[in-house]
Amino acid sequence: MGLRQHPFVRELLTLHLPTDDYVVAGSGPLLAHGLRQDVNDLDIVARADAWKIALSMADATVPPSGHGLMVVLFDGDIEIFDRWLPGAPDADELINSAELVEGIPFCPLSRVLEWKTRSNREKDMRDIKLIMERVDVK
Repeated sequence: MGLRQHPFVRELLTLHLPTDDYVVAGSGPLLAHGLRQDVNDLDIVARADAWKIALSMADATVPPSGHGLMVVLFDGDIEIFDRWLPGAPDADELINSAELVEGIPFCPLSRVLEWKTRSNREKDMRDIKLIMERVDVK
């Protein structure tokens, strides 16, 4: 199955978010690079027009991290944030450093490795191993 056929990616694409105003974060980049076939949801960091579109679709709430705001769409398949995790670069830096995969902006794997390593959660250990096997870690 191609990336654009994944159910969550198909939902994301129906939002018609401007690609220069969002980036897929979380575990989504592992999906984009074929390191995982299954993810629980797509985490999106948005700014400007992409954030306005998200706000037009649902009310913003405080995310579990307590950092910023989030909009939950498609019964939780898509979570759109106005900023990423505490200690992560700001939304502008994340979005500006995005890599396009099939025309969709994703955080680089090196950046995903940074925050998954920093968070040190048990659920991230598998992803850390997969990324380290793929990227040249210095």
